[in-house]
Amino acid sequence: MNLEEIKRKYPNEWVLVEFDRLEQDLEIKEGHVLAHASSKEEIYKALSRSSGKNLSVEYMGSVPSDVAVMFFVQ
Repeated sequence: MNLEEIKRKYPNEWVLVEFDRLEQDLEIKEGHVLAHASSKEEIYKALSRSSGKNLSVEYMGSVPSDVAVMFFVQ
């Protein structure tokens, strides 16, 4: 599934995606959804059970322009 398909299927939800391929700008080109929820905390729980995979946490709605995004690796 590509990112546009995921956005259509899970509008305004957080998703945990195991990606197969990324675009040059690191956007998901292909992958499949491992978990989805309206609460990002639920996605973080799923993330903690999904080690050793190529994963991305994405929000499938509009992000306000005054919001910053941080990434961390454990």
